[in-house]
Amino acid sequence: MNQSFSQKLKGFLKSWEMVLICILVAEFVIFGAANDKFLRPAMLFNSMNDFMSICIISLFVTFVMITGGIDIQAGSIVGLTSIIIGVTWQDFGFNIWAAAGFALLIAVICGALSGFFVAYCGVQAMVVTLGGSFLYSGIALLVSNMASTESYQGISGFPDNFKILSKYKLFGLIPSQLLIFIVLVIIAYLLLHRSKYGRRIFLVGVNQQAAEYSGINSRLVIMSTYMLSAASAAIVLTAYLGSAKCDLGSNFTLNIITAVVLGGTLSTGGKGNVIGTALASLVIGLLRFGLPLCFKIGTQYLDIPVGILL
Repeated sequence: MNQSFSQKLKGFLKSWEMVLICILVAEFVIFGAANDKFLRPAMLFNSMNDFMSICIISLFVTFVMITGGIDIQAGSIVGLTSIIIGVTWQDFGFNIWAAAGFALLIAVICGALSGFFVAYCGVQAMVVTLGGSFLYSGIALLVSNMASTESYQGISGFPDNFKILSKYKLFGLIPSQLLIFIVLVIIAYLLLHRSKYGRRIFLVGVNQQAAEYSGINSRLVIMSTYMLSAASAAIVLTAYLGSAKCDLGSNFTLNIITAVVLGGTLSTGGKGNVIGTALASLVIGLLRFGLPLCFKIGTQYLDIPVGILL
């Protein structure tokens, strides 16, 4: 048993996840030395709220990419989900939680539609999800026109019991978004690495034909990965901002894909890791927070260091 543990430890120390941990530590050391405000817990935890939705979405986009697909429509589904919550609550009289549940259902249907074309019709995932990003953005704009407020203003004034979803802080310090992220990391890890469903995802990504011969309904597996959509992140983000907008999440796509790929997921499928994705998303988020704070780098230039890191 000791030898087995030592082998696992040795393997972890040589893994890509360990490299990401070292990069995280380096960020804390460098940014902390440049500006001690970076290490202030309150400021650090509050900054995480700004990129936690990207962290959450990237966890489940990992599932898609392991099957050999790609999902570039997640940001559009965030906007669609957000505006559906706002319009159904404000203009159709839904209870706020009923509105969130309805938006979640619509997001799952959107993912199922895209997954169906990829899995059952053989259309390339890039084509389907690119079309989906335009389609769902357009539908979100149409839905926003049903609102009694102007679309550019967004829909606000949500009940406190909804906003507490993102306003609650454990011990008055740790934001609920981070707690939700940790819970979803555990759920995603168990699904992908400790369940039959996860093993089927990997097998489909390695060799879809072999998966079919093994009795796995590979097309259903592929479609299901697209159904694990961005709805949960959209609900949390809407509660955090206190406003529902149709263009919410419009700039998420590249950051999501970057986090998944940087986390060690192969674009060709068959290999990926939820922990790697979670660590990579934190690396990117802290990099985008630390550079402007500590080195006065303009936000318009933040894509350069992220590109170099990737």
